[in-house]
Amino acid sequence: MFHPMDQFIVKPLFGDGPVMWYTPTNATLWMALAVLAVSLLFVVGTRGRAVVPTRVQSIAEVFYGLVYKMVEDVAGHDGAKYFPHIMTLFLFILFSNYLALIPMSFSPTSHIGVTAVLGFGVFFAVTAIGFAKNGIGFLKLFWMSDAPLFLRPIIALIEVISYFVRPVSHSIRLAGNITAGHAVLKVFATFAAVTAIAPLSIVAIVAIFALEVLVSVIQAYVFTILTCVYLRDALHPSH
Repeated sequence: MFHPMDQFIVKPLFGDGPVMWYTPTNATLWMALAVLAVSLLFVVGTRGRAVVPTRVQSIAEVFYGLVYKMVEDVAGHDGAKYFPHIMTLFLFILFSNYLALIPMSFSPTSHIGVTAVLGFGVFFAVTAIGFAKNGIGFLKLFWMSDAPLFLRPIIALIEVISYFVRPVSHSIRLAGNITAGHAVLKVFATFAAVTAIAPLSIVAIVAIFALEVLVSVIQAYVFTILTCVYLRDALHPSH
C-alpha cells in the first residue's frame, strides 16, 4: 500500500512501545544531528580563526554575516544584542531542513509540535522584551494614532487579533511547506516504479528535489526575518 504520509510518523528508536515525552524517537535523533552539524560547523570548523579562512570557516562566516546584517537592517542596532538567539533559530531550521533531504531521514520541521515551540517561543520572547523595554508603552503597537479617531478602536482590535495569530502562522507556514514538499517527493518516487512513466517520474523527482533545496533555505530565511520584524515591533512599538 502507498502511504506518502508514513514518513512523518514519529517512532521510538528502540522497540515498538508507545511514544512518551521521555522516549528517544526518530525526531529526537534528527534534531540532535542538526544541533551536532551546527556545532561542527561553528565550533570545530572555526576553531583556528585563521586570517585566511578555510572553506568551512568561510561558510560559517557567510552565515554569520548574512544573519547579522538581517538582524541589524530589520530590527535596528538595538536588536543586535539578540543576534545569538536569532542566529541559533536560523541555523537549527536550516540544518533540520537540509538533513531531512537525505534519503530515509526524518524531517523534524514538518511537525507542528516542533515548529510551534519555535514560533511560540519567539512570540513570548518578543512580547516580554516589548513590555520590559517599553512598559505600558508597548501597547502603542496596537493603537494607530494617525488614523481617524472613530477608526482607531476597530484598527486596534484588528491589530490585537493579528498579533496573537502571529505564532500560529509563524509555525504553520514552516511545517506546511516542508510537509508538502516531502509528500510530493514521495508520490513521484512511488511512480518511478511504474515502467511506463518512470523516466518522467525521475525527471520530476530531480526537479522537485532541487526546488526543495531552495525551499529549505527560503523557509529558514522567512522564519528568521519574521522574527526580526516581530523584534523590531517590540523594540520600537510606536514606529
